[in-house]
Amino acid sequence: MEYPNSLPRPAEELEKLEKVWEPPRGFRMFSAVNNNYVGVYYVGASFLFFILAGVLALIVRTQLAVPENELVGHELYNQLFTMHGTVMMFLFAVPAVEAMGVLLLPNMLGARDLPFPRLSAYAFWAYFAGGLAFFCSIFFGLAPNGGWFMYPPLTSMEFSPGLNADFWLLGIGFIEISAIAGAIEIIVGIMKTRAPGMSLDKLPVYAWAMLVFAGMIVFGFPAVILATALLELERAFDWPFFLADRGGDPVLWQHLFWFFGHPEVYIIFLPAAGMVSMIVPAMARTPLVAYRLVVLALLATGFLSFGLWVHHMYTTGIPPLSLSFFSAASMAVAIPSGIQVFAWIATFAAGRIQFKVPTLFVLGFLFIFTLGGLTGVMVALVPFDWQAHDTYFVVAHLHYVLIGGMVFPLFAAFYYWIPIVSERPLSERLGKWVFWLLFIGVNVTFFTMHITGLAGMPRRVYTYPENVSWGALNMVSTLGSYMIAAGVLVFVIDMFRNFRPFTGKNAGNVWNAGTLEWLPSGNYQTRSIPHVTSREPLWDQPKLAHDVVAGRYYLPGAPTGGRETIITSPIDARPQYLLKLPGSSWGPFLGALFTAAFFMSLVVKLYMVGLALGALAIAMIIWWMWDTDPETRDHPIKVGDEVELPINVVGPASHSWWGTVVLILVGATLFTCLVFSYLYLWLVNGEIWLPETHQLPELVWFVVPTALFLASSAAVVFAGRQASQLPRVNPWFLRAAVFLAIPLMMAGLATAIYADWHVGLRPSESSYGAVVYMFSVVQGVYVAALTLMGLFVLARSLTGRLSASRRASLDNTALLWHYMTAQGVIGLTLTHFFPRLMGLS
Repeated sequence: MEYPNSLPRPAEELEKLEKVWEPPRGFRMFSAVNNNYVGVYYVGASFLFFILAGVLALIVRTQLAVPENELVGHELYNQLFTMHGTVMMFLFAVPAVEAMGVLLLPNMLGARDLPFPRLSAYAFWAYFAGGLAFFCSIFFGLAPNGGWFMYPPLTSMEFSPGLNADFWLLGIGFIEISAIAGAIEIIVGIMKTRAPGMSLDKLPVYAWAMLVFAGMIVFGFPAVILATALLELERAFDWPFFLADRGGDPVLWQHLFWFFGHPEVYIIFLPAAGMVSMIVPAMARTPLVAYRLVVLALLATGFLSFGLWVHHMYTTGIPPLSLSFFSAASMAVAIPSGIQVFAWIATFAAGRIQFKVPTLFVLGFLFIFTLGGLTGVMVALVPFDWQAHDTYFVVAHLHYVLIGGMVFPLFAAFYYWIPIVSERPLSERLGKWVFWLLFIGVNVTFFTMHITGLAGMPRRVYTYPENVSWGALNMVSTLGSYMIAAGVLVFVIDMFRNFRPFTGKNAGNVWNAGTLEWLPSGNYQTRSIPHVTSREPLWDQPKLAHDVVAGRYYLPGAPTGGRETIITSPIDARPQYLLKLPGSSWGPFLGALFTAAFFMSLVVKLYMVGLALGALAIAMIIWWMWDTDPETRDHPIKVGDEVELPINVVGPASHSWWGTVVLILVGATLFTCLVFSYLYLWLVNGEIWLPETHQLPELVWFVVPTALFLASSAAVVFAGRQASQLPRVNPWFLRAAVFLAIPLMMAGLATAIYADWHVGLRPSESSYGAVVYMFSVVQGVYVAALTLMGLFVLARSLTGRLSASRRASLDNTALLWHYMTAQGVIGLTLTHFFPRLMGLS
């Protein structure tokens, strides 16, 4: 093939590249925004939470080892099992797979870095600081104690009057926002930073899995964010969303929680399946069998998983027709999962297997996950679920699926991929000890729990009488759990002995794998960004590694004098422009710390302190955003002898435009969940939902705020047109339009609130009032954010940072502004016309 660059390369080119990507040292490592570093921090932090949650599990198992044990009381036990489940699900499982994506994807895609490295750093530090603060609540008796699912009314203020539930609600809601930030980075990174030639049909399966995973976060997590906001508003201000005597319904929480909670099982499983689909071909030394079917299976699993949430709610009195639908859907999801399992088995059968530690963990995953899948089909059957519900059978099924479907693939991934970030691979001998201790321990612990559950032992009890004969089974499970702990301890020892990251060296392609993450690399990733012609380029292009290191491919140096990567088109990965990447910065680190402190201040009711911390967090974010959207040059930059690319672009080709669109999808999902809540409460409690004496606002109060929102959007459109004509037009027209749009938007929100307040509607009187005002709360969040963004645009214009070719801040603000308007109009239409349509007032 014809190479983009000729040899030899200039002598100083590599030295300059290394200097540009040189990592910070000492305390300044906290300011690193390179995903090579942040990814390692992220994985390490999630594993720390895995160990902490495991310690809690050991205490729980020790308490249950013998009947009538008095090691811990029921109050502490409730906190222990709640924290174990919460930390495992929210602080380990999802962050761990997201962290692996942040670490692996730049390497696998052939990119210098993902497009928003500061967002990655912010998401990590926010998660780590907030997670540690949340975990420490157990040392002060303030840990949540209502189960990791936090069902009301158990968690309402009447039955949980302390701060325990508030820690869960604000802490988890905040951590989920951090997960969404990571998902935006992953989606845009996969779609826009692939190596030239890596079209979608050549995309590694792991990247497909991470794309589906991130999409599921976008559409799944807003439901739990809304649910936590509703419950916290109910607890803090007595807005009755879940109180049945005032028109609320506690089952609404279950719908919102499980709409997130069940897909989360697949949110965890799909990245793990993607890892397995990369490890199996390398260990079998042959391409993955049925690549296209496996990709379709990933997409199908992601889609079907959103139709299964009710199978956690069979015992809530849902109509039989619904039960039949969700039972069938629950079994249907086994089909795409089965396709992947058969593809892995077929790949092993077609190749020559290397029986190394990653292979052992993959085989262990196949065994345990298959058993978990079989018990999953059992609990998907309504009659069986009615019998096994809330017993240890469900606990066993849950752990078989999660440990088999995620923990074993993750350990396989550790052993498989650590050579790309460490000078030395992990020990084969110790790795086999780790595998067998974990494999035997998991089966001893949780297979026994199936029998314990069938014998009738309920979940969440802190002890049991001796005469029920559950003691021997529980003792066996406890011994198994200690075996698991021993396996993890051996792994930690192995890590201390062999893991050597951040040295600028790695162990190399120890498995002779075929994908790009195994190219020789440094802090700058690859010396030059290759052109890819197949799914396993290292197998099909034998000279690729040599040519990449020699600098024959794209961008062998640092032509702008800073960090850069190539942005490519989303379908066929054609080079589009050169993206300038930021260097180390304290903004994300400090912004994340202040954000975490802001949320924790709200939990402990220090509102003024929280306000100050929130302002500092916003200041830090503005600080790091100020140098985004850099000045473009008049001439393109050479990334090859005959290949030139522009620096940054505007509009739909821009990576920031894509990021904003994904953010809007998150907001639209949350808003859709709010519309669902409104209609659901009317459906189940229509008689008391809207009090008979209540009068709806006159329709003029629909027209006025609607007109104000539309007028604000029109002003933003005018500003955009002025920006496209700069410098031929007076910039003050643009500034005046943006300045006018802000009060118009605020007035739209104020009149919408006034209309309901004027007719005597109060949010604390009924669930109708609460949910109607919730529309204004959600709209108010956008109004506040867009006010800041509008002022930010004005500041950039006044300082000469806004022009026709440098307008990403205005374009992205406009996108979000128009969404805010559309959301406001839809909310007003629903709240004004639906009650009239139903003849409710």
